Amino acid sequence: MLTSLQNSLVKQIRKLHSTKERHKQQLCLLEGTHLLQEACAVKYPLETVCCTPAWQIAHPSLWEEVCSRCERAEVVSEEILAAIATTVQPDGVIATAKRDHQTQVPFSGLVLALETIQDPGNLGTMIRTAAAAGASGLWLSGDSVDLDNPKVLRASVGQWFRLPMAVTENLKATVQQSQQAGMQVIATLPTANLTYWDVDWRKPSLILLGNEGAGLSADLASMADKQVKIPLSPGVESLNVAIAAALMLYEAQRQLRQM
Repeated sequence: MLTSLQNSLVKQIRKLHSTKERHKQQLCLLEGTHLLQEACAVKYPLETVCCTPAWQIAHPSLWEEVCSRCERAEVVSEEILAAIATTVQPDGVIATAKRDHQTQVPFSGLVLALETIQDPGNLGTMIRTAAAAGASGLWLSGDSVDLDNPKVLRASVGQWFRLPMAVTENLKATVQQSQQAGMQVIATLPTANLTYWDVDWRKPSLILLGNEGAGLSADLASMADKQVKIPLSPGVESLNVAIAAALMLYEAQRQLRQM
């Protein structure tokens, strides 16, 4: 059992708290039993798994499975687990995995395209909601929060492994590709004339959503086939971007169910 904070593996994993180090090591952190279960369910490749003795006893089948899937499995003390976790109250297990998370996002169905999203909780929530609403995938601009930020993974509640996602360094080019593939591009703007339920969401659609503070850039907004707003009561300036995404995703699902 690993008990020393000076252990080389412990030091390596602790460094993964830093964005710079996650990029350098090309590894991400999977914290908690549920994320590990979801990773195993889709056979996501694991590098290292560390758990406490209590967790090992409580989850014998999962421990056996992760041992067969990872490069290295270690039992660690409660002190070590707390040191390598980014959460205040870790539940006893942490894994590392390769950052090569990009999958093929289809130019069809219902897709989110997110520009300069900064809050990891918002991104994780949108991933979770998109998966729940049956979206085809998600594009994320390269200047957004890391797709594999530990808080993003936790906020996605495991749906991170199930939704096709990719980072694009040129979101404008991605929008153009979507249009060329026959998708309608819908931008969310508070000044739009249409409301989001006026759109025919039965058509293949790309939903553009912008930064939490600045909103969608003018360049991207101008590329949209339709601009829509979400009606707000007087005195309410805007909605949280994850809430806005949820409203449109579920309006699309409602219309599709009526076909």
